[in-house]
Amino acid sequence: MVKGLRERAGTAVRTWEPEEGDALVYALSALFALGTIYVSSDVLYRQWATLALGPYLLAAAGSVGIGWYRRTRGRLQPKTAERRPLRNWSVPRVVLFLVALFGATLIPLSLEVAWRTDGNAAAHAQPEVAVVEQAGQRADRGLNPYHASVRNGKPVSIVKGEPTYESFYPYLPLMTLFGLPSGLDAPHRLTDARVAFSGVTLLAVLLALALARAPSEAKVRTLQVLTALPTAALLLATGGDDMPVVALLLLAMVLAQRRKPGWSGIVLGIASAMKFTAWPLAVLALFAARDASGRRAPRRMVLGMAAVAGPVVAPFWIHDPHVFVVNVILFPLGLAGVASPAASPLPGHLLVSAFPVLHHALPIAVFVLGGALLVRRLVRHTPRSPAEVSALAGWVMLVAILFAPATRYGYLIYPIDFFVWAAMFRGADRNERLDAVLAEVIPANRSQLVLDLEDAQCEPGDVGGARR
Repeated sequence: MVKGLRERAGTAVRTWEPEEGDALVYALSALFALGTIYVSSDVLYRQWATLALGPYLLAAAGSVGIGWYRRTRGRLQPKTAERRPLRNWSVPRVVLFLVALFGATLIPLSLEVAWRTDGNAAAHAQPEVAVVEQAGQRADRGLNPYHASVRNGKPVSIVKGEPTYESFYPYLPLMTLFGLPSGLDAPHRLTDARVAFSGVTLLAVLLALALARAPSEAKVRTLQVLTALPTAALLLATGGDDMPVVALLLLAMVLAQRRKPGWSGIVLGIASAMKFTAWPLAVLALFAARDASGRRAPRRMVLGMAAVAGPVVAPFWIHDPHVFVVNVILFPLGLAGVASPAASPLPGHLLVSAFPVLHHALPIAVFVLGGALLVRRLVRHTPRSPAEVSALAGWVMLVAILFAPATRYGYLIYPIDFFVWAAMFRGADRNERLDAVLAEVIPANRSQLVLDLEDAQCEPGDVGGARR
């Protein structure tokens, strides 16, 4: 029964006009914003939701109207008439996308940056913005961004007058680049780290989707998820450090799809030198590394990653291994003995809160059991394409996020985005298989095929029949 309902629902969705799909995602986004207003305890999140609710409702209502118009026109059109193929980016659809993009992402981002400059900085930016900016300012002065540590159970090298956790830098060195503008003699509204986060994100996403070989509608959905829906809009407006990492990972997988393992490895190296959250996909991407002839080429990808990540990360680790490990490994996992703001009530955090004795044992158990299951999966069903790698990485990240002792809801964008990319790449794989079948069935000389078919319709002795 459940399978039958699922099939009927799938059949119904496949008959939707593109705008009807937009109406659903914008309506769900508006529902998310409404729930954030009444449920979230974070004032900054509620500010974003208040600004984004109206644009999402307007985009949803407009999409419903356009979808209804197209469907009605299709029913009224004579069956003998030839229907025009729908364009994925009709003018009304573009306008509604821009309404959502500006209303839910760019305008809230601009307002939060301005309000942070004019008033209470802590009330208009997530802690990671200040942390990245402080690291950039230290790097600009020639100092090590990794300075906070824990010795004998007590934090040391803490910035006076600020929360303890803001002295720790839980990112890899390349993330510091986004904080460098804050040390410049320029207007604060231009040097806010979120401006750089958003700019790199948009550029990487647009480049990736321009290069991607995938159905147009799947690319449109991916663009919405990575720019205008709450999966991107909330993060870019309030914090945003994960978004450039996600965008670069998408670009790397697109380059892998286009069988450019060296370039894919370089982009993976850039993302991997920013944040450890890029590493699961970066490792699994090796299974999708292919050269132009289709042969596996993981070495090229590894060399690309090592050429970037190695020279960036190694010097900081060699300079002070203890401080580096405390900042980028122990503190994010909640194992440094210092309270982290990343404490969303997900299963892992709830378990260690109820049973503190599991604080160190849980990450080890998840790593061992999850690693064993992953190895078993890789042996039995080795991923061979960007679609399979993205889907598997989505499951790996989902389990890791759910059971980490210190994590936050925002990290769920990783599995969500990976699953969206998997769907996009699967559509491309289906198109490639169809092209391969047609190439085998249809002769290379199609003009000769047409002439043969026309001649087959001629009556004996009818010389001009082939041209009627």
